[in-house]
Amino acid sequence: MNTCMAHRGWSGRAPENTMAAVRLALTHPGIQAMEIDVQLSKDGVPVLMHDFELGRTVNASGTVKDYTLEELRQFDAGSWFNEAFAGEKIPSLEEVLGEVRGKLLLNIELKTAGDMYPGLEEKVADLIRLYSMEREAYVSSFDHDAVARIHELAPELTKGLIFGGKSTLLREQLAVTGATILSIPYPYLTPGFVHEMIEEGYTVIAWTVDNAEHIRQLIDFHPELQICTNHPDRMLELINKA
Repeated sequence: MNTCMAHRGWSGRAPENTMAAVRLALTHPGIQAMEIDVQLSKDGVPVLMHDFELGRTVNASGTVKDYTLEELRQFDAGSWFNEAFAGEKIPSLEEVLGEVRGKLLLNIELKTAGDMYPGLEEKVADLIRLYSMEREAYVSSFDHDAVARIHELAPELTKGLIFGGKSTLLREQLAVTGATILSIPYPYLTPGFVHEMIEEGYTVIAWTVDNAEHIRQLIDFHPELQICTNHPDRMLELINKA
């Protein structure tokens, strides 16, 4: 059966990358995986946040790396979504690991570029090891150099490359970085390509799919295709009807 992966937690029903979204995803047994985004605070703590700039989801200006963890914790990360979530905090990665350990698969996306966050890879790998989640966590990134660094630091971890399109040298890039997961925007996928990659031993993740008809089409591509969505309920409803 296709793996249902909640994007940034259950972000269709709670503010993305918050404990509210994480905990909500844990309430549904059909959600088997969760994607989250991780950056570093000014004092070097891995925290959950997608945007480099704070303004969209947090009542503050500037960037994540401008603030210490303690300062980031003072901001409201929930009101933008709905007043019912007023006061929701920016969580640390360690908080999330403690919450999800043993419950589902965690896809940790490193949000970085160039040398923006020295030490991010090592700190994330250390936390995964600390919580003995080597078999429960993926580490992925658009920054393929960051994935290569993770491979050097922690070859035992499962790693994924995120693409914004479909590269002609996918296999070469996966091999160089030690990655076995291909995360690709769903419009670039075809049944033949998905079958090919899965038969070669790769995990394929389609992102980010919210339209029910598109989800239905992807389910038909291959039973092992993992589908990342803001609205896991839409996917699970289709699976239950099948």
